[in-house]
Amino acid sequence: MFRIPLHTSQSAQSAHGLDQKPNHHRKFIALVVAAAIAITGFSTAPAKADEDVAKVLAGLAVLGIIGAIINDADDKAHRPVTRPYHPQRPKPLPPRIARYDLPAKCVRYFPRYSQSKTLIGRGCLRKNYGYEHKLPSACRVTFWNGKRNRTGYRPECLTNRGYRITRR
Repeated sequence: MFRIPLHTSQSAQSAHGLDQKPNHHRKFIALVVAAAIAITGFSTAPAKADEDVAKVLAGLAVLGIIGAIINDADDKAHRPVTRPYHPQRPKPLPPRIARYDLPAKCVRYFPRYSQSKTLIGRGCLRKNYGYEHKLPSACRVTFWNGKRNRTGYRPECLTNRGYRITRR
């Protein structure tokens, strides 16, 4: 037996009181119909006792079968649907897009450059980022750290040109 839902939305069901479990009057109607089918099997003419017993047993068997079918249909209708969970890893970005993601671990504070600003270290970029040679030269800064010249890139300049600082 198949059930055709009257309403598909939860709000429509709860508004009409249809969000309950199956109504018990349906089971009662099925029981009455099954009993009527069993009783119509009896003939109005008098019969032998053996035939009456056989008819009563057949009617009870029909009632049992119909009741089992109705009960099984109700159980199947309210069984939750479960699906296996297969987590998927995100696909890596294509190189033309990934080259705009700069590693956040390369952002450092260089006290000899500025007391309040950070830079992205060039050496770190060479180790952890494959496109250091394609960064805009307008964002490059060279400064003396007391021993030698150091090179870095200004993060705000790179972000203004479309680069992102990301944790990987």
